Amino acid sequence: MKFSLSWLKTWLDTDASLDEITTALSAIGLEVEGVENKAETLKPFVIAEIVEAVPHPNADKLRVCRVNAGGDERSIVCGAPNARTGLKVVMAPPGAYVPGSGITIKVGEIRGQKSEGMLTSYRELGLEGDADGIIELPADAPVGAHFAQWAGLDEPVIEIAITPNRGDALAVRGIARDLAAAGLGRLKPFTAPAIQAEGASAIVWKNEFPEACPWVLGRTVRGVKNGPSPAWLQQRLESIGLRPINTLVDITNFFTYDLGRPLHVFDIKKLSSNTLTLRRGQEGDVFPGLHGKEIRPGAEDCVIADAAGAQSLAGITGGEGTGCDDATTEVFIECALFDRVKIAQTGQRSGIFSDARQRFERGIDSQALPEFLDAATAMVLQLCGGTASGVTEAGARPEWTREARLRFERIRSFGGSEITASEAVSSLERLGFAVQAQDEHSVTVAVPSWRNDVAQPQALDQAPDLPGAQAAAEGAAEIEPEVDLIEEVLRLKGLDAIPALSLPNAAVVPAPILTAKQARTALARRVLAARGMLDCVTFSFTDDAACALFGDTPESLRLANPIAADLNQMRPTPLVTLCQAGARNVARGFGAFGLFEIGPAYAADRSQALVAAGLRVGETPLSALAPARRYDALDAKADALAVLAALGVPLDAVTTSAGGPDYYHPGQSGALMQGPKTVLARFGTLHPSLCAKLDLPLGSVAFEILLDAIPEPKKRKKAAPALPPFQPLRRDFAFLVPETTPAETVLRAAKGAERNLISGVALFDRYQGKGVPEGMVSLAIAVTLQPAEKSLTDAEIEAVCAKIVAEVGKKAGGTLRG
Repeated sequence: MKFSLSWLKTWLDTDASLDEITTALSAIGLEVEGVENKAETLKPFVIAEIVEAVPHPNADKLRVCRVNAGGDERSIVCGAPNARTGLKVVMAPPGAYVPGSGITIKVGEIRGQKSEGMLTSYRELGLEGDADGIIELPADAPVGAHFAQWAGLDEPVIEIAITPNRGDALAVRGIARDLAAAGLGRLKPFTAPAIQAEGASAIVWKNEFPEACPWVLGRTVRGVKNGPSPAWLQQRLESIGLRPINTLVDITNFFTYDLGRPLHVFDIKKLSSNTLTLRRGQEGDVFPGLHGKEIRPGAEDCVIADAAGAQSLAGITGGEGTGCDDATTEVFIECALFDRVKIAQTGQRSGIFSDARQRFERGIDSQALPEFLDAATAMVLQLCGGTASGVTEAGARPEWTREARLRFERIRSFGGSEITASEAVSSLERLGFAVQAQDEHSVTVAVPSWRNDVAQPQALDQAPDLPGAQAAAEGAAEIEPEVDLIEEVLRLKGLDAIPALSLPNAAVVPAPILTAKQARTALARRVLAARGMLDCVTFSFTDDAACALFGDTPESLRLANPIAADLNQMRPTPLVTLCQAGARNVARGFGAFGLFEIGPAYAADRSQALVAAGLRVGETPLSALAPARRYDALDAKADALAVLAALGVPLDAVTTSAGGPDYYHPGQSGALMQGPKTVLARFGTLHPSLCAKLDLPLGSVAFEILLDAIPEPKKRKKAAPALPPFQPLRRDFAFLVPETTPAETVLRAAKGAERNLISGVALFDRYQGKGVPEGMVSLAIAVTLQPAEKSLTDAEIEAVCAKIVAEVGKKAGGTLRG
């Protein structure tokens, strides 16, 4: 919302400075977004007259203009199509900086003709207006005068932000009322002039859509003379960026901003009947709007129509066909009350943003339509002449009996401010709230009709039939309008005067934002990314042929309406789409990479499980410490184990079983188990036939971690770990075992030989070849002994070693290698 300082003072009698006004506006909730004074920018530009305009001898589209700017005449070459003899224009002399185009004017020659300045357009001055030609000023514009001063642009223009609930602040008078209530002056009264009516209106109303327009007024004014509006009105509009059009249109724009009252004027001679009907849009309703585009209203939109069809999109924009121009001699002034919701819905459907729509959406004064119509009529008579008819109307004035109660104690307890009861009542009265009843504890006020943002108490007959529901509804009906009054009292005191108050903490340590499952997913993602893999997000559905390579493709997971023919099946595992993404990267020349995705896998019963799947292709990165090698199944196992360890799974309790689903290589795959039945993860080399069908390199490895199968770690109170007082010692063993024996069996057997002493067992060598019998393999393990009570003697160490050898022989079939 923009307004000039002088415009504000037409309603506010004040001696306050500009700084005091802007400070007060922000303090009472009308936040100042900027203050602009165009006088400095436009200071060089002067009003001039084109004494003569002749075609350029060397250019068809240029004219050579002899221009008088109040001194010596000068020659200016101009390309504007409307440059003509006798026109009053705005001239930029040499040395002037043109803000709209960013150039500085110099004396020069254009196609051999001297040019000593520039004739400017609105756009070149950075103003709203027609950019197709130079500015056309009225004939009485004084030659040689500074344009900014003559146009009223030499004063500050204030722009404020309006919240959606403050429709009354979309009027200069509404802003002046707030400032006067805040103590910055006196609000000047508004009294609608009496109109001497002569005869009945030539146009009458018919309302077939009262849900959208409950009340509409209008009157005819005959014998008007339209044309350019007077300088003061043009200056008012230009100061806020509006382009003057003609007197009748400028009057409606003026009242939209001055009183927040959108109006519209119809040229009666352009109407095809003497009845204007408010109705729903119909098939075939098409008309050009004043915004320059074609309008096609729908059945839910309200239009104003004559016998020829729709002529206006009610409450939003008028039609070009019935607009007023210089030939207009008889007009019909429309003043209506439109439903806020209907206007908002129509505005969204049409995509038209207008000043009228903005005000109707936020709510206007529903009771003052006659007064506003009289005020507009008086200005039409004053500026255009003519005689006014009586008022025609349809519908009725809506009832307005809204009350609100304020308990004084709530100003302190709810608003945190020590404002006295008398101060609170005085603030509300200055804003137009009339006191209905008052005692030492509270005040009840009548809400003025221009403040429809103050909540209406809700009806209580909708309260559910539950214990305490009626009392809760009564409390809500009381509190809702009360908090609006508290806000009014507080903001007039100054929003910056409200003491800051921190919200209390519910607990010293806040509750976690993420659930355990969400935290586990985030941690798994971080671990895999830290291991050099790239996070992927793919569709949960893909081609059923690709899904068939990874298991069944039941009809229950078939999409009835897929977005594409090759996206018709919910995936059984994220590995499906991950492999497809890997194949696309390989096709584009990326030979070595790691991808992972954490997403859903779908089962035939339409249940879904969260899976962290990974894919590695190619070789390990180049390193100075070790040569590059191809990824193998153990790399995939290491990725899965790293995630399980980070998620709190005790790896000592995890066993490895050979084999996996058919899409893995049968001899290079396995599963990580917790107990005999719980599968935590699957890993391995992808099956060669799968790689061939998906265009993946042979030897690509993958893993799938079943995040839903991982149990949450038990919450135990852990004491600080005690450091052992005795030094650990290590003993190495090499066992010959059948080559089919898993190394894990040997490790578990050794660990179980003496649990109180053995703190760790690790495999550090596997050998098969010369010196080892056929079908056997040598596994070398390191066993760490950690005494807790005393140092071990040689005999005790030897006894533990003998137990280890015996357990490995018993449970793994191993013999100590000589």
